Amino acid sequence: MRFQTHYDAVIVGAGHNGLVAASYLAHAGLSVLVLERDDHLGGATSSAAIFPGMDARLSRYSYLVSLLPEAIVTDLGLRFSARRRAIASCTPFERGGATGALLLSNVDEDRSRVAVEALAGADDWRGYQSLLELERALAARVWPSLLQPLRSRAQWQASLAAPLERAAWDAFVARPLGEVIERHLRDDLLRGLVFTDAKIGIFTHPHDATLLQNRCFIYHTIGNGTGEWRVPVGGMGALVDELAASGRRGGATLLTAAPVDAIHPGTPHHSVSFQHEGQEQIVAATRVLVNAGPQVFARLLGQPYTPAPTDEGSVGKVNMLLRRLPRLKAGVDPREAFAGTLHIDESYEQMRASYQQAAAGELPARPPAEIYCHTLTDDSILGPDLRASGYHTLTLFGLDAPYRLFERDASTARAELLRRYLRGLDHWLAEPIADCLAVDANGTPCVEIKLPQDLERDLALNRGNIFHSALSWFFADDAAASGGWGVETAHERVYLCGAAAVRGGAVSGIPGHNAARCIFEELRIPTPMHSA
Repeated sequence: MRFQTHYDAVIVGAGHNGLVAASYLAHAGLSVLVLERDDHLGGATSSAAIFPGMDARLSRYSYLVSLLPEAIVTDLGLRFSARRRAIASCTPFERGGATGALLLSNVDEDRSRVAVEALAGADDWRGYQSLLELERALAARVWPSLLQPLRSRAQWQASLAAPLERAAWDAFVARPLGEVIERHLRDDLLRGLVFTDAKIGIFTHPHDATLLQNRCFIYHTIGNGTGEWRVPVGGMGALVDELAASGRRGGATLLTAAPVDAIHPGTPHHSVSFQHEGQEQIVAATRVLVNAGPQVFARLLGQPYTPAPTDEGSVGKVNMLLRRLPRLKAGVDPREAFAGTLHIDESYEQMRASYQQAAAGELPARPPAEIYCHTLTDDSILGPDLRASGYHTLTLFGLDAPYRLFERDASTARAELLRRYLRGLDHWLAEPIADCLAVDANGTPCVEIKLPQDLERDLALNRGNIFHSALSWFFADDAAASGGWGVETAHERVYLCGAAAVRGGAVSGIPGHNAARCIFEELRIPTPMHSA
């Protein structure tokens, strides 16, 4: 393949954020080259038929969508949608020798009220509503700001005039999250259900002095102003395909199997060296955007990097293909139980015990996890034969599986963690999940687990952190960064455009958008709008 000798922008990494940035820049008339080390686009958001002989394309590493702004979909003319789940969550429990389930609805508040009051009483329902009011107050202010220049902490605090907004700031920004949860709720199960949004992908606890749990909670509860997580139609791969198509329409060159070796900053342009088809290639770039974590960024620029303790990832992701959905002991229709998010062993006390065991260097005896079934909402990721036969996918996102637990003997720990997650699920089922698993063309059960080390190896995620590094606040801690976009680096015309940027993290496209906006400001050109 012939390359230009110079590009206006070279983007390292074709994850969804890199593709968002590429599409915006290309549609603005800039020459853009995207370099991806893998043989496919999408990074963590790609979809794949991971079980031999089974026509099912799973989002192997990522899952639902909440933080992708509709403005990005509209600007880039993406034919992409996410469907609402009628059921928000199902949390089985045991009390008084009986098994029940707390079922919360996304569409019927009265149904949720009856369920919460039956479990925890009217006071906890009122406390739960008060918590939701605080979440909504913060989301209403923070969500639209994510596509705008950064403001400092002091500027944010000064802008909060309404008492509810100030209370939300105190609850979610100023004080450990555990305090507001414990103040509003008494029931152990309900407390845990709320706190799970603060632990996804990271290793933390309710009273963590770093407030890492607060930052994670905010990202999981502000998406599109509601925090509701929706199912991407066609899987995450559908989003990747649309972003790639949009970039190509704008004239961007997207190159796979092209690992980047180094970035050499210079004036008036930088040089980027990479491998392609067995040969080293070097191109000049006026601007370079890096859609990768801080350790990759440092390596490409020849700099040392030492991870911070809060950079540690903590996740065990299990992908399954089932012949049929399993029945639950609680008697809940599995088509409802798995349509939302099924929470297992995620009470407040269970997560405290699990965290303490993992912090002591042990695999938790009952590791908490949450599970959802993509195909109950969108079965297009299955081939017609599997759809007709009633097959379904299950995705388990496990907590309290920090990187440190798998550093010495990952193989043994991997097998044991998978066994414990499935045993935890079986505890709430009326039949073993193993009896429901499909079998692939090789006669192997259709189940796989991904550890933090897999994410580091396969996706170059720093210590297996799905957010690239510790999540940032939605504001600039350094007042000097106010007015910027959170993508700037110490190197002129070199930017972060992935989850490691300020306000990065999750499947949002926000840092890709913001890197492009930063460049547009520098070039003094308007943001292109390409509504479909």
